[in-house]
Amino acid sequence: MTRTLIGAASTALVFLVLAGPASAFSKQDPVVTSFDGTKLATTLHVPDGAAPAGGWPAVVLFHGLGGSRAGMSAIATSLGLIGEQYVVLTVDARGHGESGGLFEGDGPNEVRDVKTLFSWLAARPDVADSRIGAWGISLGGGAIYTSLAAGVPWAAIEVAESWTDLRTAFLPQGLSKSGVIAGFIGSLPAERVAPSVFAVRDAAYAGALGSANAFAAERSTITALKGLKTPAFFMQGRRDFAFGMGQALQAYNAVAGPKRLWLGLHGHAPSTFPGADSAVMLAEGAKFFDLHLRGLPVTLDPLPVAVSPENWSGTPVRFAAPPKPVSQTLRFAGSTTIDRSGKVQRTSAPTKRALEIFGAPVVTVSADANAGWTRIVAVLTAKTPKGNEIVIAGGGVPTSPGAKKYRIYLSNQATFIPAGSTVTLTIGTSSLAQNPGNLLYLDLPLGLNPKVTVGPIGLSLPTLAKPISQ
Repeated sequence: MTRTLIGAASTALVFLVLAGPASAFSKQDPVVTSFDGTKLATTLHVPDGAAPAGGWPAVVLFHGLGGSRAGMSAIATSLGLIGEQYVVLTVDARGHGESGGLFEGDGPNEVRDVKTLFSWLAARPDVADSRIGAWGISLGGGAIYTSLAAGVPWAAIEVAESWTDLRTAFLPQGLSKSGVIAGFIGSLPAERVAPSVFAVRDAAYAGALGSANAFAAERSTITALKGLKTPAFFMQGRRDFAFGMGQALQAYNAVAGPKRLWLGLHGHAPSTFPGADSAVMLAEGAKFFDLHLRGLPVTLDPLPVAVSPENWSGTPVRFAAPPKPVSQTLRFAGSTTIDRSGKVQRTSAPTKRALEIFGAPVVTVSADANAGWTRIVAVLTAKTPKGNEIVIAGGGVPTSPGAKKYRIYLSNQATFIPAGSTVTLTIGTSSLAQNPGNLLYLDLPLGLNPKVTVGPIGLSLPTLAKPISQ
């Protein structure tokens, strides 16, 4: 089974180079000094020859946590940006690579870094300061969103597998996704991470969410995105246990300008970047920049929402708007009492037809917990007729003593389930109850002699009316 510890988005060199004529350009590695004296290592690609009247359009690319500007130069090549038509700037973020400073999770200092970089680039006489766009992945996408909210006038943005609400991504329903947080923070050497980040992590683990919620709110932008007119292309993964589809769906629904959405096969674990469809997705991204930064008469598919089937064959399925799922309901009877090491599992009969889950499954569970049992974690899996296990989604909530009914929203994903599969819901104190390799919610300390009695369970599955995968 694939381990579901969530690390940083893979931004290693990506060899998805789009076909095109060879182009001449110069490459430099200037160091940009940020507002507080921090040195930011960059790479600048400038087309050879005289700039057009008004300057070249430009794109700044931002890497994910643990990544580097070298990976973004490879992405820029894949997008067809490096060559004759764009100035391209890539940068090692604060606390990364050859840059100085400490990582603070796209906090105020990183926002000011982006402002500094934008101003530095816009001041060049060979750059058109009103035609500077941005492309970012994961942490880099967060940098674009937060800088946009802070007033950086990007002319167009493209964001892959990132977040717009960090609280719902990392602290959904008041319970920290401890494995996700540990994976992200652990992707950098400890000496390159600000002490405040470790303090927030420890508070989240302990359930003291005041400081963690404040940290997340400062880095969340969904409110600022409402009514945004900046052209935006959202590239989110179908299956991403760090930043689910909902992070991009709410942004797509919020913005008011030209927009596109691609729900693809890339993402954080259990997916990777690139996915099988990434080359086609990036080709559409290249056209999006050509349209909005160069003003070319580019023709994009009139249906702006693309969803890649799991059995990728070269083209996504197109929609005029994000598809609205229909609900399938399962009910499980019975009552089971467990302690710290126990788990409750309820399994359905084989499905009569194929299902394509699209959205956040919802678990409704009756439970009677004692004072030592402080949380319920639910993991939804499927076993196919061939015996393959698919981890669909997970989620959790804090509990309080006594008999109560809990409503648990699992992660927002798109997952194909073949006909004849069984669906299993596992409930315990962590995601390890489902499988020791599932590190989504770690087994953090409970109180003394924890026990819970789990009663009837309801499961609501949002599905596409007609599956697009096979």
